[in-house]
Amino acid sequence: MFRRRSNSHHEQDSTEQQQQKVNELKDALGPLSGRASLYCSDACFKRYLEARNWNVDKSKKMLEDTLRWRSTYKPEEIRWHEVAEEGETGKVYRANFHDRHGRTVLILRPGKQNTTSMDNQIKHLVYLIENAILNLPEDQEQMAWLIDFSGWSITNNVPMKSARDTVHILQNHYPERLAVAFLYNPPRIFEAFWKVVKYFLDPKTFQKVKFVYPKNKDSVELMRSYFDVDNLPKEFGGEATLQYDHEEFSRQMAQDDVKAAKKWGFDNKLSNGYLGAEVAPEPESLASPAS
Repeated sequence: MFRRRSNSHHEQDSTEQQQQKVNELKDALGPLSGRASLYCSDACFKRYLEARNWNVDKSKKMLEDTLRWRSTYKPEEIRWHEVAEEGETGKVYRANFHDRHGRTVLILRPGKQNTTSMDNQIKHLVYLIENAILNLPEDQEQMAWLIDFSGWSITNNVPMKSARDTVHILQNHYPERLAVAFLYNPPRIFEAFWKVVKYFLDPKTFQKVKFVYPKNKDSVELMRSYFDVDNLPKEFGGEATLQYDHEEFSRQMAQDDVKAAKKWGFDNKLSNGYLGAEVAPEPESLASPAS
């Protein structure tokens, strides 16, 4: 009985300490308006604090960098019709099922690459990350990725710069949004590419990347601990049939675009600004170099 009470008190103290850090970060940022006030919820503050080990100064800098990026790149304004061509083969799309924790699932199939513009490919991925977040349950902050390497080869591999830019955006502007990424049955040649890419990952992100091989029972069991085998597509060792219907998915995305506009208050003509006067926006490229 005493132990249970002690654990309860410890959890309460931890929650109170986290809320204190959230309040410190709020005060450090100062007043927010427009979309910045919508973006910077308590859950958002916690994600940035978690990403920087609850260091308020480092979290503040990280969040300010994101607000600058969002003010110039405007990811919430991307609409499906702008990136629909990228999605024609279903190389990245939101699955129609969740993992066992209720998380949104993105399916990535790099072997289905159909375009050559790196900027448009990243824009497409950013759109789908935003869409995955839009469709998270209220009590969930994270998504899961399933990456299928069927048809992948070195000829349709992502260029290193594009991979680095993608990692930078995910780690620095969507911290703690990725719960886990399963790389299913990558070919041997992928190992050389991975040896370089993994150096772009911070330790927390690196720990979330899991390799799954059909003949490796432990890796298969780990993935199945996250997913119901009846929902998991056959391409990932499950029982479900994976079918991507571009027209149907486009209809879903058009509906979600309306939902996103409502979320961000486009109808109410909220300020486009994410930043306060003390953090003036600066011109930025699509993705700053990863540090």
